[in-house]
Amino acid sequence: MRTEANLPPTVRRIVLTGFMGAGKSTTGALLAQKLGWRFLDTDAVIEARAGSTIAQLFSQRGETAFRELETESIRDHVQAEHLVLALGGGAIEAEATRHALAQLEHACIVFLDAPLEVMVARCLAQPAAAERPVLADRERLAARLTARLPHYRQAHLTIATAELSPQAVAEYILEALHDRCAALPVTIPEKEGVATS
Repeated sequence: MRTEANLPPTVRRIVLTGFMGAGKSTTGALLAQKLGWRFLDTDAVIEARAGSTIAQLFSQRGETAFRELETESIRDHVQAEHLVLALGGGAIEAEATRHALAQLEHACIVFLDAPLEVMVARCLAQPAAAERPVLADRERLAARLTARLPHYRQAHLTIATAELSPQAVAEYILEALHDRCAALPVTIPEKEGVATS
């Protein structure tokens, strides 16, 4: 299922937003591969720059310092063309990040949406789950998701991912943007039996 709002007339970059476990990194890599574009995950960029994991940065330097690094990384990369960029789940909380995204031209912001329990289950299944003690505090997670939803919902395109594989999510995005990107495939592969709306 997808919803669209004011899709840009041309798209040279795609930015994926959503909560942890929404599927941004997996879907983003598949989408970039299909388009022949570059894929970047801002969390990976930050870890490479800092020489520390996200969990270490949070514990050693605090969330405010981390968000500053995150905004800087987004600004450094988001202007590149033929790029699929996956944002960290909380990136959208920073006003500076929201401003940078609002100023982007030829960009499509995509919100990958799913119920909290689905996203938590996906995170717990990942090898790095032990580095995310926040997963045990469902009340705090729910409050964070609720606070972020109004920002996530400003996206041009929303895809409900709970019942879709990352492959199917990528195909929904391609379908929505098919007429707007010269680099998109001529034919869209068959989706996994879920109707659009």
